[in-house]
Amino acid sequence: MDESDEGKNRLTELVRDKAPDVTVVIPTRPTGGMFLIALGRGKAKKFISVSEDDVIDLVDDHTIETEVMAKINDALRELT
Repeated sequence: MDESDEGKNRLTELVRDKAPDVTVVIPTRPTGGMFLIALGRGKAKKFISVSEDDVIDLVDDHTIETEVMAKINDALRELT
């Protein structure tokens, strides 16, 4: 298992808890130390960038979770 897998799963849970109808696509590997994560609802798509370190630390660090959740909330608002 990749060290970022737990963080990817947690990020998916955060999105699904807020909007179960939104699809989440997370690349298997980061590009330039960043994950470009696609959130989709129907034909609408929004992308958020999250650093590899933040994805890895997402499970254990509440501050990072709060920051990532703010990005998710902004993207979800734009999907409606």
